[in-house]
Amino acid sequence: MEERLNTGVIIVAGGSGTRMGGGIPKQFRIVGGEPLLVRSINTFATTLPSARIVVVLPEAWIDFWRDLSARFTVARHTTVAGGRQRFHSVKAGLEALPEDTRFVAVHDAVRALCSKKLIIRALQCAVEHGSAVPAIVPVDSFRTVDPRGINIVTDRNALRIIQTPQIFPFEELRQAYRTEYDPSFTDDASVAERAGMKIVLCEGERSNLKITTPEDIAIAESILEYQNENISV
Repeated sequence: MEERLNTGVIIVAGGSGTRMGGGIPKQFRIVGGEPLLVRSINTFATTLPSARIVVVLPEAWIDFWRDLSARFTVARHTTVAGGRQRFHSVKAGLEALPEDTRFVAVHDAVRALCSKKLIIRALQCAVEHGSAVPAIVPVDSFRTVDPRGINIVTDRNALRIIQTPQIFPFEELRQAYRTEYDPSFTDDASVAERAGMKIVLCEGERSNLKITTPEDIAIAESILEYQNENISV
């Protein structure tokens, strides 16, 4: 299916990783023996072998990535410089993809535990319904707090935790990103929705963790160890 769709992939790795600490952006941190960015690139490359993969990095870290990636087996990809916000980085990635791209998957590099099943499920959803945004039902309790500090309980059954990859028709998303930046643009779905595109949720994965803190590294290592143990059984 993917070969007929001329699928493009944008892996957003433009963050500075300040919450991770240590001076090295989180997308370069080692999990399961390889950098998060390497794991994300290779998962998409093996799931969608014909896809064009664009990696968006902070300009100051592109040379570092070239040196780091040379130590690992990494699938073919194009590297472009990102911008001030995630919005600008995705926009740069979209402009780097070929004109004949039909569908594009935008993925956060630090969601490096994303499975092949999720990628395929999301792509199928996008083809059938026009978009795909992975989401899971939260298990925690929530309260909203207003500017006065007054808090009230929120029905968690009405909430969804949004993940990536988010998949859209390429030309429609590219046109959506030609608007002016707005701080309310927190992901690709919010940009697409502003442009009038329909947002369709598909089933995400609890293991599709967004690795942003040192504690998340430990959790990711545990998830990989559990997965490896179950594969070998």
